[in-house]
Amino acid sequence: MYEEKVRIDLPTEVPILPVRDTVFYPFVVSPIIIGREKSIKLVEDALVKDKIIALFSQKDANAEDPQVNDLYDMGTVVLILKMLKFPDGSLRLIVQGLSRAKLKGIVQAEPYLKGRVEVLEEVEERSLEVQAMMRNVLSLFQKLVNLAPYLSEEVYIAAMNIESPNKLSDFVSSNLTLDIRIKQELLEIIDIKRRLERLTVYLTEELAVLELGSKIQSQVRTEVDRTQKEFFLRKQMEAIQRELGEGDEKTIELNELKIKIKEAKMPPEVEKEAERELLRLMKMPFAAAEYTVSRTYLDWLTGLPWSKATADMLDITKARQILDEDHYDLEKVKQRILEYLAVRKLRPEAKGPILCFIGPPGTGKTSLGRSIARALGRKFVRISLGGIRDEAEIRGHRRTYVGSLPGRIIQGIRRAESNNPVFMLDEIDKIGEDFRGDPASALLEVLDPEQNNSFSDHYLDVPFDLSRVIFIATGNILDPVPPALRDRMEVLELPGYTQNEKLLITQKYLIPRQTKEHGLSDANIEFTPAGVLRIITSYSKEAGLRNLEREIAGVCRKVATKVAEGITNKVTVTDQNIQEFLGPQKFIPEVAEKKDAIGVATGMAWTPMGGEILFIESSKMRGNKGLTLTGQLGDVMKESAQAALSYIRSHSQDLNIADDFFETMDIHVHVPAGAIPKDGPSAGVTMATSLVSLLSERAIKHDLAMTGEITLRGEVLPVGGIKEKVLAAHLAGIKTIILPKKNEGDLEDIPQEIREQVKFVLVDKLADVLQEALNPKVA
Repeated sequence: MYEEKVRIDLPTEVPILPVRDTVFYPFVVSPIIIGREKSIKLVEDALVKDKIIALFSQKDANAEDPQVNDLYDMGTVVLILKMLKFPDGSLRLIVQGLSRAKLKGIVQAEPYLKGRVEVLEEVEERSLEVQAMMRNVLSLFQKLVNLAPYLSEEVYIAAMNIESPNKLSDFVSSNLTLDIRIKQELLEIIDIKRRLERLTVYLTEELAVLELGSKIQSQVRTEVDRTQKEFFLRKQMEAIQRELGEGDEKTIELNELKIKIKEAKMPPEVEKEAERELLRLMKMPFAAAEYTVSRTYLDWLTGLPWSKATADMLDITKARQILDEDHYDLEKVKQRILEYLAVRKLRPEAKGPILCFIGPPGTGKTSLGRSIARALGRKFVRISLGGIRDEAEIRGHRRTYVGSLPGRIIQGIRRAESNNPVFMLDEIDKIGEDFRGDPASALLEVLDPEQNNSFSDHYLDVPFDLSRVIFIATGNILDPVPPALRDRMEVLELPGYTQNEKLLITQKYLIPRQTKEHGLSDANIEFTPAGVLRIITSYSKEAGLRNLEREIAGVCRKVATKVAEGITNKVTVTDQNIQEFLGPQKFIPEVAEKKDAIGVATGMAWTPMGGEILFIESSKMRGNKGLTLTGQLGDVMKESAQAALSYIRSHSQDLNIADDFFETMDIHVHVPAGAIPKDGPSAGVTMATSLVSLLSERAIKHDLAMTGEITLRGEVLPVGGIKEKVLAAHLAGIKTIILPKKNEGDLEDIPQEIREQVKFVLVDKLADVLQEALNPKVA
């Protein structure tokens, strides 16, 4: 409160009373509680004398025995009006501020502080500017009183009755809940204009805070009222439902779904959709057919791992060790995986790659995906795309259809219970297409790192982020994959294995695995290297390892039967006794037994199963310009035969062939294994060599094979699948291989052991092929 007092002559030396967390102003009557022993002694002495003391605020409120350095320089000289003593020994004082005072020095430290002070006289100014500032302060103070619960209407009335600008500013300042430093600042300002300016600023700030608080409180009250209304309405609805016999079970389900939605931590737009569907479900009768559809939809939304992810294991050394443990060789693929891990370690926000493994069956494509997941510490999901013809298998069915479900992508993510698994799309080259849509086109969004962060499944109808998933596609051949889909993937080719590689893989992986699966141990069975090599060459003929593992399993079954019958002798599998376990050999190396022959050339072909060698046979007979092609040949292969014949006819003199040879004869070209379709341009040089050999009566070397496309000018063009073709030729016993000159770079992929055993001849003209492949004519 505020009181006018008769002017008192103030002494220059007064007791100094430190006060905490408050500032006292002149002419303002304020209460104060005293508890420190020094302070009580000071008050008791002052009451005996003139009742005048000086109050100075502490800089640190926690200081228990403040000295002069712990006090602000500016304080207030006050008069003690009343004193009350409490039972605990503390004192309650009512004091009135008399004047601002500046501390000049300490004249006494014990038993309490006593110092010299300079009493500051304040000048009264009554200018129009000051009057305007006073009115502004009063206006703001009135608004503040209306909003602040700690200010009463009487305080504002008292302020209105103060005519002095100095006293008004001090009275308003004393009633505000401002920071101690701000109150001290207002106390230290002597000039009334500056003081009123600063007070206006602080009043405005305090008013803004109170207005915002009032607005928030109003909003909260409105929200609470709405929530209470909903609560009562729901209770009424539950009562009605209980009367109808459909309340308890539905209420439990709805409460469970509400909890699941909160725990799923969905993106805001997905959570909004889930809450909208839940509200729709609440209004729906429990027995309605649509209720189950809506409930199933919410189960899918809450069951997806929106925010669940596994932590990547970014130890490059350990990842390399895991990859080496699981797979032999495949260095290019392993290196690419380690590169991804290195980038992920340096830049965690990097998007996942879209890898595509292309290679023959049994080369380890699917198992390599599992190894990648193990090396990364991620979950592994595999779906087979072989034979899929319906686009809804990828994108899901819309909820309007009976029995609709999300597509296989979302189903796989849910099974993984993680939003960043290793996701394998197996057999991507065998996707079909019909009137129900094109699944390959639906995969475009899934496999595009720029789009799959908001993949939309038709069933969910909300975006799901697939950008953290590592997608791995596999296939046997790349040609059936649409170009747009192929462009989104990084293709890594997995060629077939050499004999030595198969031998090492069999000894390190296949034999231990099959021995364990058949309940055997090293004490029961042993495979010699010669025995394993015999199985590889005589009982399996493939680029991969599946049939080889089946043959190993066949041997283990025979031994397991003996062990089960009580025969405990250790069985050693050698190249001499292998027929006892697997029967007569299934594949006989043909080339090694053949001799040089006229019109029979050995070519090399590539199929989805790996590389193969094929024989092209030519024969002539009396006739009239007839060319017969047999062996289930495709259009491209037939055209290669036509091109070879045209080249020979135009270069007959260079080849020492009669110019009119075609006038009186028919030519028949046959490729054995006629039940198997064959196509492609890579047999061009082989057909030309076979025809030249036939017409010039020069034998072709039996241990030589060739590949390459031919032109009418006799140029040899490059072809694909070199490594697979070379591996097949080497397995067949070929010693010399003729390749197009432009395929020279592909020799780097050929294992060193094969390059040492096989002679490679690089050509760019058919004449060079003939010179290498044909023996001189026998007289």
